Amino acid sequence: MKEIQIFSGFSHVILEVFIAFLPLVIMFLIFQFWLLKFPKYKVLNIFKGLVLTFIGLVIFLQGVYVSFFPVGKTIGVALGSLEHNWVLIPIGFILGFVATFAEPAVRVLTYEVEKASGGYIPKQIMLYTLSLGVAISISLAMGRIIYGIPLWYFIIPGYLTAFIIMHYSTPEFIAIAFDSGGVATGPMTVTFISAVALGVASVIEGRNPLIEGFGMISLVALSPILTVLLLGLLFTRKESKDE
Repeated sequence: MKEIQIFSGFSHVILEVFIAFLPLVIMFLIFQFWLLKFPKYKVLNIFKGLVLTFIGLVIFLQGVYVSFFPVGKTIGVALGSLEHNWVLIPIGFILGFVATFAEPAVRVLTYEVEKASGGYIPKQIMLYTLSLGVAISISLAMGRIIYGIPLWYFIIPGYLTAFIIMHYSTPEFIAIAFDSGGVATGPMTVTFISAVALGVASVIEGRNPLIEGFGMISLVALSPILTVLLLGLLFTRKESKDE
């Protein structure tokens, strides 16, 4: 019975990933014959990577459908039903930090930032900065659900603050900051923590899951922008002191 549940809808997931991959493969083949003209061994290595990526995506998405979503919602319902549900705020902080710390896309971004900057911006500092920013945003999102605070109370002041800090930041950190916002909203956050938020909103009286449960991702996208811009100010201040 457990095997049936684990592999339920597996063929549908394979079809979804295949449809998503097919245009990429076709485009690569067109550019290979028309422009790139890579040697055979390199094309073979690329296709090996595509096969591994395909398998990984299928397994990951199947895990999301049969595990992440239901477990996240169950946890959210259990925590939201607590008498002292304010504990969701620190728990949200921990979940946000851990999820971002384990996010593959964040790891790739921090590596590329360190590489492109020649080690000037260490990947560990970037990783902790992004994890801290998302942790704060998740705790704010949980507080918003508990106390019914409108989303725009956070979004409008947040982006106004970001635009003000941009005026004093460097172009390099501005570019990294806005890329970080998109990267932080990766599969770990979207699949698990959003399910927790929906579970919480569904059990708290007077909360509409469509209003309070969603919107969390917008906070997650905003917080890394602010934290990376602030990190840029610290780097600029350090440079001024060194000079």
